[in-house]
Amino acid sequence: MQLLPPTLDVADELLRFETDNRAFFEARINSRPEGYYSPDGVRAAIALAQREAAEDKAYQFLIRDAAGALVGRINLTGVRRKHFHCADLGYRIAEAAGGRGHASEAVRRVLAIAFGELGLLRVTANARVNNEGSIKVLQRSGFRQYGRSERSFELGGVWHDCLHFERHAT
Repeated sequence: MQLLPPTLDVADELLRFETDNRAFFEARINSRPEGYYSPDGVRAAIALAQREAAEDKAYQFLIRDAAGALVGRINLTGVRRKHFHCADLGYRIAEAAGGRGHASEAVRRVLAIAFGELGLLRVTANARVNNEGSIKVLQRSGFRQYGRSERSFELGGVWHDCLHFERHAT
């Protein structure tokens, strides 16, 4: 597996990945703006990701399997340095690639980056209470649940409770 920052030379492949998995993702998380699903939209998103990394605000990575196929995305967003040294973790795995350990391995690798070269001390993550797959990935990755919020996430007109997790650098 490889984690690679998105670059403009993979914009077409990234657009295919997002388009192919759009319905699957949007059944689980809020949808991206309509304009994202175009060559210009994806290029703008890549440029923003590069800017945010240069400004130490967020870090995005594409997840490639051993054969080089794009199977997911993982990111550290909301980087807060002063007083917190923290970021928020998020990830999405293609429907066809689910259940193969890609998320767990990507989380392991991105935590090594977060706690290593980025020098963060804490990473947080959220999961809907019925998202058993993500909850298991977080627990296997050493995250500890520290809270639950009720009716905190709206998707398709339905409010969901969320579980809040954290992992500290050792």
